[in-house]
Amino acid sequence: MGIVAYAFLASNKQIKNRPPDEHRFQIKYGGDLSGYHEIWQDPYGLYVTLLVGINPGERFFVAADPVIRSPTRFSVSVEFKDEQVKAIHSNQWSAWERERRPGKKTLDEPLFEVLVGGTKDQFLRLVRFEREAWGEEPGERHYLAEHFADTPLVTASKELLASPPTISPEHLHKLAKEFALPESKVLDLIAERRMLKMAVRGSVAEKHLVNALREVSGVTDCHRLEGDRGPDVALSYRGKQITIECKNSSRKRTKDGFERIDLQRTRAAKSDPCSRYYKPSEFDVVAACIHAVTEKWEFKYAITRDLDAHKYCPGRMWNNVNLDHRWTRDAAATLSRAAG
Repeated sequence: MGIVAYAFLASNKQIKNRPPDEHRFQIKYGGDLSGYHEIWQDPYGLYVTLLVGINPGERFFVAADPVIRSPTRFSVSVEFKDEQVKAIHSNQWSAWERERRPGKKTLDEPLFEVLVGGTKDQFLRLVRFEREAWGEEPGERHYLAEHFADTPLVTASKELLASPPTISPEHLHKLAKEFALPESKVLDLIAERRMLKMAVRGSVAEKHLVNALREVSGVTDCHRLEGDRGPDVALSYRGKQITIECKNSSRKRTKDGFERIDLQRTRAAKSDPCSRYYKPSEFDVVAACIHAVTEKWEFKYAITRDLDAHKYCPGRMWNNVNLDHRWTRDAAATLSRAAG
């Protein structure tokens, strides 16, 4: 396994007008602080990219998401607190959500992201985690990080490798038959290739959404769409065509108890930071998958005309979305209003 590490020095050096319990690392190379830098990702999945701050004195690291932060400006500071460092030393592996204040100067940065920290002996676990979590939205990244703490670095026993289970050909899935491999080997191939795994995991929420919507009376021709930048699902509700965007929620609720989503694209055009944000005309309904919170494939719905306009990008929707009174689990009621 290859590793490409964007590594920076983390410290808690005291800075005027900054909190005394703050640690940070600066994402910066060289003296040229103009423009943007593309964080390299291996399209073939052979190399794992790390974006990590390391405190060699205290022997711990803190890793940011290299996908959601690309392209990045130089210089950008990633901050975290004493309490998170204490959790790292206490548990050896820890994950938490970092939120920023949205503003004109930060249109090109994620609203919230999930940082993963660990002690020196957990570094190889970080490499495996980043391969597993590549391309995931923050809520699912947080979910995976919490469940990755107990994942052994050696995953197969000698006994299992010596005598793998056999499956009779008549019970094989047709794809396994086509590939001439056992079903377990097909799943192993997906697990070993992060691009495949990301595509499969991203499709799982959409598949559950389609299944849920097909149960709604009046819905016909409900199917997933394959375009990269268009909505995820299309259906007909009582003769009206409706399109739906599926977004994963954060794992952390707001102080008021609401789930929340970051309603934006993963990437924006370098020349137009506002292109990261959606126009209300791009789809009719937003379906928020709250699996990261409930660990069940459940959804809340809202129609785009109910959502707030962006404060700094005219004609776009505000991305810091709390699933408040405008959101409902009642898909039928939402589709009825969208069709009205």
